[in-house]
This record gives sequence, structure tokens and C-alpha cells, in this order.
Amino acid sequence: MREDVDHHEFPSLHAVALKLGKWLDRLQPSAEVVALGTSLIVGLGTGLSAVGFNLLIQFVTRASFEWLPNAVGGARWPIIVVPAVGGLIAGPLIYNFAREAKGHGVPEVMQAMALRGGRIRPIVAVIKALASSVTIGTGGSVGREGPIVQIGAALGSTLGQIFHFSDDRIRNLVACGAAGGIAATFNAPIAGVVFALEIILGELTAGHVGTVVVSAVTASAVMRAVLGAEFAFAVPHPYELESPVEFIFYAVLGVLSAFVAYAFVRTLYAAEDFFEKQPLVPEWLQPAVGGLLLGGVALAYPLLFPDLAYQGMPQVFGGGYPPITAALAGQEAIHIALVLMVLKMIATNLTLGSGGSGGVFAPALFMGAMLGAATGHVLEILFPGLTAPAGAYALVGMGAVFAGSAHAPITAVVMLFELTGDYRIILPLMLTIVIATVVARTLLNDESIYTLKLSRRGIHLQRGRDVDVLESVRVDEIMTQDDYAVSTDQTLVDLSETFSHQRHHGFPVIDKHGRLWGVVTITDLERAIAANKGRRTPVTEIGTPYDRLLVAFPDDPVGVVLRRMSPRGLGRLPVVSRDDPHHLVGVVRRADVIRAYNVALARRSELAHRTRRMQRRHVDGTEFIEVELDNQDPAIGKPVGEVAKEMPDDCILVSIHRDGGTLIPHGDTILRAGDRVTAFIRSEYATRLFDCMKSPGGDPPPE
Repeated sequence: MREDVDHHEFPSLHAVALKLGKWLDRLQPSAEVVALGTSLIVGLGTGLSAVGFNLLIQFVTRASFEWLPNAVGGARWPIIVVPAVGGLIAGPLIYNFAREAKGHGVPEVMQAMALRGGRIRPIVAVIKALASSVTIGTGGSVGREGPIVQIGAALGSTLGQIFHFSDDRIRNLVACGAAGGIAATFNAPIAGVVFALEIILGELTAGHVGTVVVSAVTASAVMRAVLGAEFAFAVPHPYELESPVEFIFYAVLGVLSAFVAYAFVRTLYAAEDFFEKQPLVPEWLQPAVGGLLLGGVALAYPLLFPDLAYQGMPQVFGGGYPPITAALAGQEAIHIALVLMVLKMIATNLTLGSGGSGGVFAPALFMGAMLGAATGHVLEILFPGLTAPAGAYALVGMGAVFAGSAHAPITAVVMLFELTGDYRIILPLMLTIVIATVVARTLLNDESIYTLKLSRRGIHLQRGRDVDVLESVRVDEIMTQDDYAVSTDQTLVDLSETFSHQRHHGFPVIDKHGRLWGVVTITDLERAIAANKGRRTPVTEIGTPYDRLLVAFPDDPVGVVLRRMSPRGLGRLPVVSRDDPHHLVGVVRRADVIRAYNVALARRSELAHRTRRMQRRHVDGTEFIEVELDNQDPAIGKPVGEVAKEMPDDCILVSIHRDGGTLIPHGDTILRAGDRVTAFIRSEYATRLFDCMKSPGGDPPPE
């Protein structure tokens, strides 16, 4: 079920949608014209939104750190009060109107892309702009890029929903908005394109590149026309490699950057956990508490470190661009750079952990610049004459910490080029960023600062798709059963003719008894021809035999099969019977996995639709109940369909949490001990649900 703009909530948008739909139907433009036209509109809207967003931040910043201090005669207490007031404004806005606007924004866009076909509520753009501008303008230690990415994505999604576009087209417009947001924020259109493809979409396809480029260029052009075409960070002079020995130094910086990125990601979510689990302060008030603590840090650190005294806005407030520029010029001393790096991490954790709104891009760049500057100064002392200035290491460190946090090495490389206009340090930059990304992936178990937030919600993305949703679809539902197979007595000539007549790139190989021998692919054939093997060479000499084969079983979840295929990059797996592993029952291919993903999303949407219908039918008196099954419970070992016959009519089984994952139940899903079954049910029927699933001595339903 598609979740287009609700015309009851937005009647004006619904009226516009009807008029535009009729106009498009009458005009009948080509698909290419519609795609480019809508991406141009998204880019224009995102660029204008970015301009307005920046001006709003400037206004709030001046009011907070110029007008107010002047009005109170230069007193220090506004440093504590201003961030708290910002949180007091942003918290209720987010809590009451758009919970999606909480935090750094990009994970919410990724979640909408993976689970809702790119559908984002229009109000998110408005609340994100207001909450983030207040948070940043009053000193919140966050960046502008996350909010404008979410704003641009919401604009693209809204436009797609107005026109009632398909999921794929809406996802494309969301990527266009995200690209436009990065392009406008940092004056970096190429990096915006790469960011949208690498992080938001998770894939690079020709169908997406053209429209994303149009949107990014348009947004950047709008921003340049209004606010100028200057680089985001000023590099005093070009940096380059001074000595081949420096490659070792940059490799060390890459490892250090990975550890800083790891510490940033882990402490950020530890701060979120702390604020979420504390029982004293309500959610809407937590950003004000975080702001108060942030103000306390800003007031205290100049007392501990007199060298960090400031005039006006503290160094750790906002995006922190002035200290980054100083680091790029080599002006930050070792101890100042290291202290600012730690303070920035603390400040960002307080801002976002408490529920503030803003991006993590700028804080990561800040910490990377400080780490690089400190490293560069240390190397200058230890190895005089062999190293580039400390500013070069600050520049490379910016990209490395961001890449380690976001696991986006291509975006980091391109971004640093466009942010600084310095192309002379490409080799050490690429080396450091790749090392930081690889080490950080290992430390974070392949989770980035964006995907970790989703995985904590039970959503595990791979190439922009939710892997967990595939746990609800089994292999036998999507496998190809009448697939062509070749026999073991076929020769290279026979195999070549088979590949020329069939459209597949690999086939199972069956012996004379009809049992699975292995598989053979077109790559095997090409290698055999390149090795000048004889025309009469049998298939068994070039194929992969069964003992080296990965297989799937009919009752395997598709998500398990996808994870089995991914390490080797396999395009297909033979499906065999569990009773007789040499009995071939079908083949599952990557195209089948994509089809399974669509099937799973349809099931999830249908389940959500049924739940909403039930909520509307029983506005009051309904609830979600979780039932944990034990070994002695009567439901153990039974399929869901059989248990459902005994359940109340007004009851929907929503999900089953099993072995750390989440799957959507269907009729033949067998219930196991340890399963935590979530049901949506009328409260009066809760006892009946427990009676049919739990043993008489089991836990009673919750009050």
C-alpha cells in the first residue's frame, strides 16, 4: 500500500495534485522530460530552501550571540541560557509535529527510502528547518548539512507524492533533494551527487545519475547566485606530498582517524541511550537540558584552558567553521587542537543525544581537522623537513574522520576537493581515507553513524534496502523451479550453444542419475576458452563441484540467502531439498532476491494498512501486546495459521523477534521457543490471546 500525501491533512496539496495530474494526463510528456523537469524543480526548491535556512540561522545566531550579549552589557550568563532556550523551542516543535526531525536527519531519509518507497511527510521539511535553525543558531554543536538533506529529501518526496509517482520515481526525487542539499550547503555539486548515490540510494545506476546531477547543479547554482561562490573552507596555500616517507605518516593518521570516528559514533549513541532511559525529564524538555549542559561546558572550558578563551560564540558551538579554517592554516597548537577535538565530541553528543536537530557532517570535519592538525605538528617536531605543514594533515584528517564515521570514502574524497579547491594532495588523501574507512568498518561491525541508528531500530540496510524485511519471505516463494540445467556429459561446444540460447549466466549441472553435481557459469566457459581447453572438454572439468558449492534450502529466509551470496559476489544459488541435499528443486538468483524484497515490502505495507484500519475502527481500547513463548507453551511448533484459528478476530500478529532479527509472520511460519510475538489487539481480548498461545502457568497479559 502506498502512503501518499494525506489529502485530509493537506487538502490544498490534494487539490494541486488533482489539477497537476489532469494537466500531465492531457499533455502526455515523455518520461525523460518528466524526470528531468521534476528534478529541476526539486533542485530549485532545495537551493531556495538552503538560502532561507542559512539566513534564518544567521538571524538566530546574531540575536543569540550579538544582540543579547550587548543588551545585557557583556555578561557571561547568556552562554548557558541561550542553548537551553534553543532546546526549549526545538524540543516541543519536534515532539508535537514531526518526530522524524529529531537528530541528524539522514538516517530518517534512509529509512523512508528503504521501507516507505521514499515517502516523507511534507511537514518534516518545515519542522526540520525551524528546529535546526534554532538549534544551530543558539549554539547547538551540529552542522547544517543533515537538516538541509532532510529538507531537500522531503521536498522531493512531497513532489513525487503530489504527482502520485511510483516508488522508484519518488526515491529518485528524494535522492535529488539530498544531493541538492549537500551541493547547496557546501557549494559542492559533485560531492552532492556522490553523497546521494553512495549513502542515500546505496547504488550507482544510469537511471539515477542524470536527474541527481540536474538537481545538485541547480541547487548549487541558486546558492551561488544568492550567497556567492566561495569555498566553504579557505586553504592558505596548496598542500602536496613533501616526501614518500609521508605515506607512512598518513597511514598512521588514517588509523587514528578511524579510532576517533569510532569514539564519536559510540559516544553519540551512548548519549542518546542515556537521555532516552532517564525517567525524570520528559522527551520534549530534554533538548533544553542538553542545551543547559552544553552551555555549562562552554562556560567552563576557558577556565580550565585559558588558551581557549573566546569572544562571542564559543569554538565548540555551531558547525565550528572558524576553528577548522585556523587548523587548515596550521594555527592551532597541539594541546588546543586535541582539547577542541574532545570538547566538540562532548558538545555534539549533548546536542544530538538530548534530541536536538542538526547534522553530524560538520562535527566530524571539525574533529578530523583538529586530529590532523595535532598529528601534523607532532610530526613536524619529530621529523623536521620531511613532512608537509600541519594544515595538510588537518585537511586530510577532515576527510578521514568523516569517511570513518559515514563509511563513504568516495564522498569524502570528492567533498574535500570541492570544499577546499586543493587537488594536489590526492594520493595521501585517498590512502588515509581508505585506511580510516576499512579500520572503522572493522571497529563498528560494518555500521556507520547513519546505519547504526537504523540497526538499533531493527532495520539493517544493504545497498539501501532493509535486509531484515527479507526474513519474512522464504526461498521457495520466489525461486525459479523450471530452470534449465546442463548434464555432466556436455562439452564446451554444447555449453557454448546453451549459453547462446539461454539468457542466464550460470546453470546447475546434473549427473546421469538426476542428482546435483555442481554449477557452471559463463565465466567458467570464458576461462576455459582463454586456457585453450579442447572443444570436447566435459563440463565437469571447468564447473564448481558440489563439495565447493554454496546452496540454499526451500525454507531458508531470503535474507539469509542474500548474506550467503554476498561475500563471494555470487549471482545465483541452487536450491536443494533438506532431506536429500543432492536433489535439485530450483535456483534462486539476484533478480529473485529483488522480487522478494518487493514482496516483503508489500506484506509489510499490507500489515500496516490492516493495523491502521483496525485503529480507525477501534480508536480507543486497542494496544500492542508482546508475548514471549517458552518451551512448554502450546503454540510452540505450530504454524501461525493454525494458532490464528484460535485467536480473536480483532487481532493482528505484527512481527516475531527471533535470534536478534525481526520477521513478519505468515501462515506457515513455525513458532519457536524464545520467539517474542507482537500483536495488535483490542484490549478486552488480551486474555484470550494469551490463553491460546501460553500455557496456563505462563505470564499473564500486561496491565
